[in-house]
Amino acid sequence: MSRVSALHPVDARPGAPQLWPLALQHVLVMYAGAVAVPLIVGRALNLSPQDVAFLISADLFACGIATLIQCVGFPGVGIRLPVMMGVTFASVGPMLAMGATPGVGLLGIYGAVIAAGVFGILVAPLVGRILPLFPPVVTGTVILVIGISLMRVGINWAGGGVPTLRKVLETGEAVQVANPAYGAPTGLAIALFVLLVILALVRWGRGFLANVAVLLGIVAGALVATALGLMQFDKVAAAPWFGLVLPFHFGAPQFHLVPILTMCLVMIVVMIESLGMFLALGDITGKAVDKAALTRGLRADGVGTLVGGVFNTFPYTSFSQNVGLVGVTGVKSRWVTAAGGAIMLALGLMPKMAALVEAVPVTVLGGAGLVMFGMVAATGVRILAGVDYAGNRNNLFVVAISIGVGMIPLVGPGFFHALPSGLQPLLESGILLATLMAVALNAFFNGVSGEAEARRATSLASRAADHA
Repeated sequence: MSRVSALHPVDARPGAPQLWPLALQHVLVMYAGAVAVPLIVGRALNLSPQDVAFLISADLFACGIATLIQCVGFPGVGIRLPVMMGVTFASVGPMLAMGATPGVGLLGIYGAVIAAGVFGILVAPLVGRILPLFPPVVTGTVILVIGISLMRVGINWAGGGVPTLRKVLETGEAVQVANPAYGAPTGLAIALFVLLVILALVRWGRGFLANVAVLLGIVAGALVATALGLMQFDKVAAAPWFGLVLPFHFGAPQFHLVPILTMCLVMIVVMIESLGMFLALGDITGKAVDKAALTRGLRADGVGTLVGGVFNTFPYTSFSQNVGLVGVTGVKSRWVTAAGGAIMLALGLMPKMAALVEAVPVTVLGGAGLVMFGMVAATGVRILAGVDYAGNRNNLFVVAISIGVGMIPLVGPGFFHALPSGLQPLLESGILLATLMAVALNAFFNGVSGEAEARRATSLASRAADHA
């Protein structure tokens, strides 16, 4: 057997003609989510349009660095799986609260982010040791909830954004108003068109053409949107070709105890969610994810967050939508996402190119999102199919109750509003709630499984993929 044929698909490097289109596909899939957090935070803090634009460029730049760290890996850092890194939405609420606190502001947020990054680096080995708590019944349930939770994002993309928009009245009061563009027939038609293009390419395409089905679907949707006048190129024309992203652009970070503790709590949430993503990728790629790999991956989350704080942006985690893309395309190479990280880094330095990608309407991404996020959920179902329910009926309760609890933030966003605000980062994450519930119920009914049983989860999807 040659050295090349012995390579695991995760470590194989596609040739340049395939590598860069596949990488661009990952970038397009994550771009809307990547720029959303700096856009939300920048506008909420009343930053100037130029500062908000810089936040977006800084975010893309740091996305690229964090992705390269995670995919390429360094001694003790990086899980070396096909991961794309982006700013976590779990940090949005706490950061807006920090920004509204007198004496904290943006510089206080950056201080908390840097401290949380250091905290993440230090506690990564402890979190990595909990793998025995994740046998197939837990892993499959968590991955299923990840996929179901992401469907809300895909559906909202297809609908044209979000159902309601935040509007500030003349009195200064902020209210939610209906988004007039949400559910517009034109947007729904574009999302359906993209979905049909992807399905047609998956059904009748062969080889590389099928692998880039999502990218070609997005490009086809963007062309239709351009023909209908929905692509706005004025921001592209106004954006400069090149711009530097320098550390501490807004000034030296400030460190305040309460924001730091809050952001460390967010970091724990991020790491638990990342653990689920890593296990999902292990299933999809067929590469075993052991304690050492989990520790490297979680430590890279901490390093990425530290880099984010230094380069004027926010906490980083692995993006779920890209996990779904790996499942759709079957392309398992980490060098594809590493190339995607290089593209993100370049976009951060080339505002004009970033503006071009940003001009793609979210309805175009919606058709692709339904496919990708559904694939994540299907991976969870595939793992749960290998769980013993006949010999151990208690597993039914683990799955049923955990999914129900994980759906609370999805179907009842205000369910926990009366509880202390400090708990909101925990309670607003359906993925985290499902994870904690599944782990607790499995330990209650079945005891703590050995590591060998936990690792069995990472082989189920691989075996299924071999027969697909």
